Amino acid sequence: MKKIICRDDFWEMFPDCKIGIVVCKGIDNVYKENEAEYEALIREGEKRALTFLTEENFTDNKVIKVWRETYMKFKTKKGARCSIEALMKRISKENHLGTINPIVDIYNSVSLSHAMPCGGEDIDCMEGDLLLTKATGAEPFQVIGSDKNEPPYPEELVYKDEAGAVCRCWTWREAERTMLTEKTKNAMLCCELVDTDRYEELMEVLEDLKREVEERLGGQCEIKILDREHKEAEL
Repeated sequence: MKKIICRDDFWEMFPDCKIGIVVCKGIDNVYKENEAEYEALIREGEKRALTFLTEENFTDNKVIKVWRETYMKFKTKKGARCSIEALMKRISKENHLGTINPIVDIYNSVSLSHAMPCGGEDIDCMEGDLLLTKATGAEPFQVIGSDKNEPPYPEELVYKDEAGAVCRCWTWREAERTMLTEKTKNAMLCCELVDTDRYEELMEVLEDLKREVEERLGGQCEIKILDREHKEAEL
């Protein structure tokens, strides 16, 4: 059984972090002549996201600022930002998200609705356990849509498995190798929380992900929480 494991070097940097996991098994991740429903789901998420942007200066908004400050605490590629900032920046410029595939559309809509970062990986495409840890710099990494190897920097915070990096700069860029596709049957969805006073909202995110996946894609989903006292979970 594969696991997700957050190593001690991560907890030393972020002792109060909570990482929510939704393990989805036996899903059917294919549009069934209903792609418009997922587009509508994303548009609703975009509307809700705008309610979190109350400051004139984009980076002064709390949901952006907290992650900017977080990314100053570890080695990153220049210009790397938390995934939620990229989404919020895009919709603040009235640049709509497109549909990709059902489970990605679901987590994008939920991410926007709560202004929290969400991501996902195909469990069956992982090689061994998934680790959240500092990189050595030798991990192979091929970002989605590229055939170029762009390994992380030494000390960069990454998700990685036995075959290489899975997501660089914590939540920034995901690998082609483990991305969610229409062929995905077993998926791990993830939401990271560094703003600890939003714990109840994290639970809402996880419940929303679980409900939407089970109702729309079938299968069974299980919610798990990782923290400093619970550093690993089965996938």
